[in-house]
Amino acid sequence: MHSTDWLQLAVFIGALVLITKPMGLYLGQVLDVKGRTWFDFLFKPLERLTYRLMGVDSEKEHDWKQYTFAMLMFSLVSCVFTYAVLRLQNHLPLNPQGFGPVSPDLAFNTAVSFTTNTNWQSYSGESTMSYLSQMVALVIHNFASAAVGIAIAAAIVRAIARHSGKTIGNFWVDLVRTTYYLLLPICVVFAVVLVSQGMIQNFKPYTKAKLTEPYTTQVPKLDDKGQAVMTNVVVTTQSAKLDAQGKPVLTNGVAVMVDVPTLDAKGQPVMTNVAVMVDQKIEEQTIVQGPMASQVAIKMLGTNGGGYANANAAFPFENPTPLSNFLQMLSIFSIGSGLTYYLGRMVKNQSHGWSVWTCMMVMFLGGVLLCWWAESKGNPIHQNLGVAVADGNMEGKEVRFGIFNSALFATVTTDASCGAVNSMHDSFTALGGFVPLFNIQLGEIIIGGVGAGLYGMLVFVVLAVFIAGLMVGRTPEYLGKKIQSFEIKMAMLAMLILAIDILGFAAWAAVSDWGKAGLNNAGPHGLSEMLYAFTSATGNNGSAFAGLSANTPWYNTTLAISMLIGRFLMIVPIMAMAGSLVRKKIAPPSVGTFPVSGGTFVILLLGTVLLVGALNFLPALALGPVVEHFLTLQGKLF
Repeated sequence: MHSTDWLQLAVFIGALVLITKPMGLYLGQVLDVKGRTWFDFLFKPLERLTYRLMGVDSEKEHDWKQYTFAMLMFSLVSCVFTYAVLRLQNHLPLNPQGFGPVSPDLAFNTAVSFTTNTNWQSYSGESTMSYLSQMVALVIHNFASAAVGIAIAAAIVRAIARHSGKTIGNFWVDLVRTTYYLLLPICVVFAVVLVSQGMIQNFKPYTKAKLTEPYTTQVPKLDDKGQAVMTNVVVTTQSAKLDAQGKPVLTNGVAVMVDVPTLDAKGQPVMTNVAVMVDQKIEEQTIVQGPMASQVAIKMLGTNGGGYANANAAFPFENPTPLSNFLQMLSIFSIGSGLTYYLGRMVKNQSHGWSVWTCMMVMFLGGVLLCWWAESKGNPIHQNLGVAVADGNMEGKEVRFGIFNSALFATVTTDASCGAVNSMHDSFTALGGFVPLFNIQLGEIIIGGVGAGLYGMLVFVVLAVFIAGLMVGRTPEYLGKKIQSFEIKMAMLAMLILAIDILGFAAWAAVSDWGKAGLNNAGPHGLSEMLYAFTSATGNNGSAFAGLSANTPWYNTTLAISMLIGRFLMIVPIMAMAGSLVRKKIAPPSVGTFPVSGGTFVILLLGTVLLVGALNFLPALALGPVVEHFLTLQGKLF
């Protein structure tokens, strides 16, 4: 933990503070249908034309049901459109590599993933998607799903700010204005900056380069139809090797591990199908080309996270320099941070917005410091063997960025529902991997995804105010509005949906052959791989413990369903809560009114998030990364 790393952390937080107010002010201009922006001269005629083509009356507002229905229908149509493009990409232009159609289950998973702002990728972008699929099917969704999240947040903030009303804005107006006036201009500028750092932006076919040192690797053997040849093998697990007396055989104090057959209830070896592997000599390297900068700009600003290349932000073309790495992390937080200022301005209580921001920053710092410390300390097994670990745990990390930038990036991308990565979270230490997993399970309300982070945090704000009201023995009030049973029921329903989705699907996978077949590790780390997958899908994050092989019909389908639940079944009760709040009258503050700003409120909100939000997942975390940490201290690997 070097002084330069501390300096960079301070610069990152300082830069975030500096952009929060300007971003919040601009969001206010964009989300006000009568607001004026710097780009009116360019986009105002296009905005009017868009409304005319869509048949939208921009002056007519929606109630919460109309707003929610419009959002669901837009998402459904765009999801079907993306599925069609992926299935038909071999018949469409801009496919210089001649890629075939995406398989039905993978196309379904990908279409749902990008519709829900998850951007989970069970594929390698550079070897699966044509340029048209990347630019049209995926990048358009990066804009649309981000705009949907911001629109929902704006609608809920309006519901809190207004009183004795029924409407919360017009979904189509919020969608169009957010796309035209916010996301498009910022992304154009950001993409140019990324190109200046060395990121590619072209339509060239992939480049073939001869290797100076050819090598041989193993690949699946294919039949005449191009399908992998399969064979039955015995499923094995690792166990300590025993001597004649039944005691573990040790080498340098560490148990020697051997593979032993897994037996069923009848004592027979469990068999599974695996691909037959053959040697293949590799003499050339394929260097990816394509429109990368335009996709990376919106993937970060829109907290989408889907990488153009499989290595994501660890790929040199996708993250060329330390400056591009810093700017990408800052861009992930920029809009979400600005929305907290927008909240304070709309409810005419700026200190409330900053208090929400402060609560987010306290949790962010806690995660960064824990992850950074765990990765800097390194693997305790290496320490027990006397191996020098001055550089910490560098497994799975890009040497250009090192320990600190990997830990910071992992924390930022899982605090927001981004999912972009510049290191492999599966290679983190147990406690280092605990942090991104825990961040997502909190609901990604630490800044969070664009829009999603704010409305997720507002659920906890309502719960915190309710708890405060119970403690002082009076009806809870939030900014002058009484919080009653309906609001609490909707808030708890939103939280229970996430918990049931994550824990239910993870438990199903843990006891199913299809779930365990994708594991790369046994024991608690294997559980963490499955738990992380469904946590990431439900939290609309998209990052993964990459050891899990999830490109199977079962995983593609169940993860897609999990994404839909995590995105839309959470939004519906929150919007219902907004519909109730907008109808309420505002009562004048009194002696018993609980303040929603200041240190006391921040502490109460922190406690509510950690106790109410985190306790749902404590048993699963104890069986995964926590027990893995203690077993690692005893010298056991998975």
